[in-house]
Amino acid sequence: MPTAHEGSRDTALVTGAAGGIGAAVVRHLANLGTRVVGIDRDEEGLARLASGCDPARVSVATVDITSPGAVEHLVTTVESTVGPLTQLVNGAGVLRTSRIVDQPLRDVTEIMAVNVLGTMIVSRCVVGRMVDRGAGAVVTVTSNAARVPRAGLAAYSASKAAAEMFTRCLALETAGSGVRCNVVAPGSTDTAMLRALWDEGGSAESTVVGDLAAFRTGIPLQRVASPEDVSRAVAFLLSDDARHITMHSLVVDGGASLGV
Repeated sequence: MPTAHEGSRDTALVTGAAGGIGAAVVRHLANLGTRVVGIDRDEEGLARLASGCDPARVSVATVDITSPGAVEHLVTTVESTVGPLTQLVNGAGVLRTSRIVDQPLRDVTEIMAVNVLGTMIVSRCVVGRMVDRGAGAVVTVTSNAARVPRAGLAAYSASKAAAEMFTRCLALETAGSGVRCNVVAPGSTDTAMLRALWDEGGSAESTVVGDLAAFRTGIPLQRVASPEDVSRAVAFLLSDDARHITMHSLVVDGGASLGV
């Protein structure tokens, strides 16, 4: 872990940092001058991320966010070596696609464990400290699938809807302590997760057009989002520019959910 250095103001913890959106968030926040600790259970992905970042700004750690003890130890270490956490980005997520009647229970359990329980564990641990200090900002990355039904995504959509409502309730409970909690809900974003779905059939072009047979609209802005599109939205909600925004869900999907 890097040690705190003079002139820095914000310190952020980003979960799911080895993923496409998580890595983009880490890089963007670091470029803004934030000290960032990226965590994930993917050691190789974290190593790739760290190799392209300034070690004075970015450090990484392998952590299972579904383990309360591991999360508590990590947060305690970060706050004692890097600095008090002023920002939290819940970016970790697991996607397994299937009709729910056919989906193995182990997949459903993993989706809920990471996307819901992991978000709760990390948030409780970090936000409790923010409340004590009277300030902090949280962004949970969910999905537009949390608000629009998607065929083959029942467990994933339910998990993201749960994470979204948890974050909004957390915002209500902590608003009086100066902590803001918001949600960024991306649509189709050019990440390894989306490309894995394309390997099973599909493409950027078909994603933009949509699939009426699957009751899925296309993307009115005619492009798949980049991870950087999402990271900029996250950074805005963490920033002082959004100081009077809390309990908000910002959808970043090019209009795919038609403003729902």
